Amino acid sequence: MRVLVAGAGVGGLTTAVALRARGFDVEVLEAAPRPRTEGGGLGLAANATKVLAALGLDLVEAGVGRVCTSFCLRTTDGRLMRDLPIESIAEELGSPVVNVRRGDLLALLRDSLADTPVRYGTGVTGHRVTGAGVSVTLADGGTRTADVLVGADGIRSAVRARLVGDQPVREYGYVCWIATAAFEHPRLPAGGAAHYWGSGQRFGLIDIGGGHVYWWGTKNVPLPQARRWTGGKHGVQAAFASWAEEVRQVVAATPEADILSVPAQDRPFLATWGTGPVTLVGDAAHPMLTSLSQGAGSAVEDAHALAHHLAAGGEPAAALRRYEADRRDRTRGLVTASRRLSRIEQMSNPLATRLRDLVIQHVPMRALRNQNIAPMRYDLPA
Repeated sequence: MRVLVAGAGVGGLTTAVALRARGFDVEVLEAAPRPRTEGGGLGLAANATKVLAALGLDLVEAGVGRVCTSFCLRTTDGRLMRDLPIESIAEELGSPVVNVRRGDLLALLRDSLADTPVRYGTGVTGHRVTGAGVSVTLADGGTRTADVLVGADGIRSAVRARLVGDQPVREYGYVCWIATAAFEHPRLPAGGAAHYWGSGQRFGLIDIGGGHVYWWGTKNVPLPQARRWTGGKHGVQAAFASWAEEVRQVVAATPEADILSVPAQDRPFLATWGTGPVTLVGDAAHPMLTSLSQGAGSAVEDAHALAHHLAAGGEPAAALRRYEADRRDRTRGLVTASRRLSRIEQMSNPLATRLRDLVIQHVPMRALRNQNIAPMRYDLPA
C-alpha cells in the first residue's frame, strides 16, 4: 500500500516512521523549503515516550532531550507554590517525561526514516478521490497518486480545508513566546521544569540538557497583537520586568531572532476527520492549546494508531474510519481539557488569581497528582 503524508512536523514524520515499520511504501511531502530547526522545545509526556519507544525510538538511549525529574509551580517572583511528583508519575506509567528541543526530535525522526523520501518545498494544495485511491496536487503543479493520503499539515491544513472547508480558527486573546537558549540557574536543577503563574501571564523554564533550556511566556493581549506580535524582544522583557530573576535573565540571554511568537489558537472539534482514503492526524485533525502539553504527544499517538489500523487489513477507507473512531474520544477530551486549563491559567482578575493560587497550594496531593497523570494514561492498541 502506498501512503502519502502531507507535512513533515512531529505528527507527519512519526506517521511515516510508524507506517514504514509496518512495511508500507511512504512518501512525505512538506511545503517548507528545508527541514525545520526553529520552534523552541516540547514536553513529551509518558504517553508520547511510550509510543516512541514502541516504534524503536527511545529518547533516553538516543541522547535526545532531558528526562524531567522535577516539576514545580511558582509565583511571579519565584516563590514555590507546589512541587508535583513527576518522577513517581513516570514510574507508575512506566515511561519517562522528556523535555526536548523540537528540532532535535524532528532530526531523530528523519534519521529513523532512512531511505523513506521526505520532500521539502513540495506542499500539498489539493486532492481528489479516484477509483484507485487518491490523486494529490502539489504547489509546483505536479501530482502524486497513492492508496491513502494522510493530512499532517498543521492547524491550517490544506488537506483538512479540502475535506471540511476553510473554517476560521478559534482565538483566545493571548500571545505565546517560545525559544531555546544556553542558560543555567541555581533555581532550575538538572532535569527541572518550572511554571510561573501570574495575572493574565505565565512563564515556563525547562531544562532540555546540554546546558540549554526551553522557555515560553504568555500574555493576554488584543487579538491583533496576538496574531502578529510587533513588540520584539523588548516587549517580552517589559512583560516580565518584575518577575523572578531567572525569568528576566533567560529572556535577556536569548537572541531576539530566536524568539518566536504565536497566537493562542485551536479549532472547533471535528466529528469527521476524513472520507474515503483520506484522513488527518495531529494539529490537522484536533489542534489544541498548549496548556496540557499534549499537542505533540497526541499526534504521536495518532501516528501509531493509524499504522496499527491500516496494518490490520481490509479496505483502506474502512481502516481509516476505525482509526478515527479509535482516536476521537481521547483527542476530544484533550482539546476540551486544554481549553479549560487555559482559562484558569490566563485569569487576569486579581481576586480570581489569588483564589486559584491558594487552591494550588492547598489542594490535596492525591487530587493534584490524579489531575496531572490523567492526560498521560495511554494504552497501545492491542
